[in-house]
Amino acid sequence: MEIKVLQLITNHLIETERFYNQVLNLNTLDKSSDEVSFLIGRTKLSFVQKETIEKPVYHMAFDIPKNQLMEAYEWLKQRTKIIPVTPETDFSNFELWNANSFYFHDHNENLLEFICRQDLDNASEQAFDGSSLLAITEIGLVSEDVPFLAETLMAKYGLEVYEKQPAQDNFTVLGDEQGLLILVNEDRNWYPTDQKAKSFPVKMVINNGTNGDLELNIS
Repeated sequence: MEIKVLQLITNHLIETERFYNQVLNLNTLDKSSDEVSFLIGRTKLSFVQKETIEKPVYHMAFDIPKNQLMEAYEWLKQRTKIIPVTPETDFSNFELWNANSFYFHDHNENLLEFICRQDLDNASEQAFDGSSLLAITEIGLVSEDVPFLAETLMAKYGLEVYEKQPAQDNFTVLGDEQGLLILVNEDRNWYPTDQKAKSFPVKMVINNGTNGDLELNIS
């Protein structure tokens, strides 16, 4: 599954553009008085200004070349604060997924993640910078009833449970190596922080490889 377009909400549009321009070194793709967008590898990411929704916070992950975890880490820690995973390390090791990652916040307190998936053939010899980001490959979706949301999305969009992560009542992952929907219960902590997961509007265009581009709207 590929996440082709992802639209999120912000209360701080100007600051959002500044963060993604200056910290992640991403050029602005489009902008208007109430929306700004960026191209992150294969994914178009947009933020829409909305004052009626207070402090929207999301979790999303960006794929980086599988051989550039440390290079990306050294690049980013000069630009913003990295979130420790434990007191001993800033890195996560997902053995079931054969993946490694590290975390940071944008100015909205969105929890962002750079992740290397070792089973993908995406190594790069180019110096790491913002243009090295390959795609947005994870977005968190928050629900009071994770199994119901999972069954609904599977039936409507032809998705399947991620083969490397058994489904649980409070945590289910749909999709594949190319793109994942991370379904969690409300008030579950967003790993590795104590931030409570809350539900906020998400619009996206996905492609599951069989039915073409599909619009998905979580409100």
